[in-house]
Amino acid sequence: MAKRRKGHSLIEGLEITAVAAEGKAMGYHDGVVVFVPLAVPGDVVDVQIRSRRRRFMEGYVVRWVVRSPFRVEPFCEHFGVCGGCSWQNLPYDEQLRFKRQQVVDQLSRIGHLELPPDGVRPALGSAATTFYRNKLEFTFAPKRWLTYEEIADGTGIEPEPALGFHLPGMFDKILDVRKCWLQPDPSNDIRLEIRRFCIENDYEFYNIREHRGLVRNIVIRTASTGEVMVIVVFAEDDGQRIAALLDHLREAFPTITSLMWMVNSKLNDSLGDIEARLHSGRNHIFEHMEGLSFKIGPGSFYQTNSAQAYELYKVARDLAGLTGNEIVYDLYTGTGTIANFVAREANKVVGVEYVEAAVEDARENSAVNGIRNTVFYAGDMKRVLNDVFLAANGRPDVVILDPPRAGVDAPVIDVILRAAPRTIVYVSCNPATQARDIALMSDAYRMVAVQPVDMFPHTHHIENVVKLIKK
Repeated sequence: MAKRRKGHSLIEGLEITAVAAEGKAMGYHDGVVVFVPLAVPGDVVDVQIRSRRRRFMEGYVVRWVVRSPFRVEPFCEHFGVCGGCSWQNLPYDEQLRFKRQQVVDQLSRIGHLELPPDGVRPALGSAATTFYRNKLEFTFAPKRWLTYEEIADGTGIEPEPALGFHLPGMFDKILDVRKCWLQPDPSNDIRLEIRRFCIENDYEFYNIREHRGLVRNIVIRTASTGEVMVIVVFAEDDGQRIAALLDHLREAFPTITSLMWMVNSKLNDSLGDIEARLHSGRNHIFEHMEGLSFKIGPGSFYQTNSAQAYELYKVARDLAGLTGNEIVYDLYTGTGTIANFVAREANKVVGVEYVEAAVEDARENSAVNGIRNTVFYAGDMKRVLNDVFLAANGRPDVVILDPPRAGVDAPVIDVILRAAPRTIVYVSCNPATQARDIALMSDAYRMVAVQPVDMFPHTHHIENVVKLIKK
């Protein structure tokens, strides 16, 4: 058994009873919540407490006393170290059940909202639970992360360079991923070949603490069409070495649709303000959905689970109840995916989005698909959406909301309430802020349908769609 850490207690025989909103398991000790990673409901564990607050404690398992019948064997060798897919040890049906309960709790406890008569629908599961993501970002590091076992037994004293994921909460520690189960072929092969080529040709892997090195990040996008985009991010504009790596990639993977590169000499890894330069192929790929084509560039946002995005948008469209006569406002429209998806069943769709480049993509996606009943505006939602805007574009019959995790700003909610659409369809990646926002509209609107949609199997994240109708 592990030694006690000075100042913190060891809780023996803690029964894990549920999973929490952030993916951790939880149990109760003397009436206080204890959060524990990597456990599942039904486990009985000894827990070393590492932090204590007034209302909760956090710790980690030092011994499994009883293993839960719900527990399954994780399929990834990196489980427990990598920060992703933290629910691999829980059967998928159980994941969906807990995700639905998460939505119930947040709507009722945070929003204090009255649920529809038929309650919250069962979470709509993803047909693919592995290799479902269409975009991943990987980071270079001069030394890979060593496991505690490797350190203890003396192996890996001189760790080789890494190309993989950041460890949770550690900006400078990179897990060297051998096989990732998130993105379909040829993602793993491309990443491993880039790593091999760079090591064998003495490319310096970027050290984020010292801010030096050549190769910094890669971004890989795959589409259901089979098209592939690869972006290699360098920290220095070394033309000869950049060309050598990209030429090799083109030769090794001739099916890459779009091969691009960037130079990021900043102190952070954000790429939104950096120009992507084309090496070969074209500067975009296409995703298809229900006969529509969506152009995806290096900076475009597109739901990262393509197949499940289709199911999500179908839910939103069905709940909107369109007949072909409605004016629809698609707020936080992004690249106009939802707006273009529902346009065939509406009279007019008005999209509003803060990012100008995303609005340009939205307009282009309408043009590519011959859609003529959409109009898009760029700007701060609080400033764009006002009474003058409503008068110019017509008052909406239906409003579709798909905001970022922070939710909808209160001034935007005020304008929506003044516009008084008959139906609001609220699509959210954060049911907690969704519950808060719906509570602000509850005097004028009531919930009639709640449909969770699982976009990210083996994680605690859940997308949720709520239909509100005017009282």
